[in-house]
Amino acid sequence: MLGAQAQERAQAGSQQILPLHSDEDVVRLRKQVRDSMVAMGFGLIEQTKIITAASELARNTLRYGGGGEARIARVCDGARQGLELRFVDAGPGIDDIPLALTDGYTSGGGLGLGLGGAKRLADAFHIDTAPGAGTTVTIAKWKLF
Repeated sequence: MLGAQAQERAQAGSQQILPLHSDEDVVRLRKQVRDSMVAMGFGLIEQTKIITAASELARNTLRYGGGGEARIARVCDGARQGLELRFVDAGPGIDDIPLALTDGYTSGGGLGLGLGGAKRLADAFHIDTAPGAGTTVTIAKWKLF
């Protein structure tokens, strides 16, 4: 997860909130993440990694959380800048985070690669969840400037 300093230094007014209620919303999210990364000067490999992670987390928000929203924010922390993506739902929450991060585990018929794969693709990863309280997954990709 991003440190408190980085969160405090998030550029005011740079956060975008996108709904996640349909497959079309996932497509819009992917485009917005790509556009944001291009504008920040990230290379194609970094773009591909984070767009893939965003897609997986957005689909999890739809499938397991019943929909929600994605928040995209440009953040800075000293000599590095980055893109933070936060996926928020009000679904049933995750009972066992370590199990949910295990490749191959699924509670809904998927391949079981979404959470663990997103964690590997991002520079920072954090889950905030509790049974019955929804889930927030935050990822970030950093770039030195």
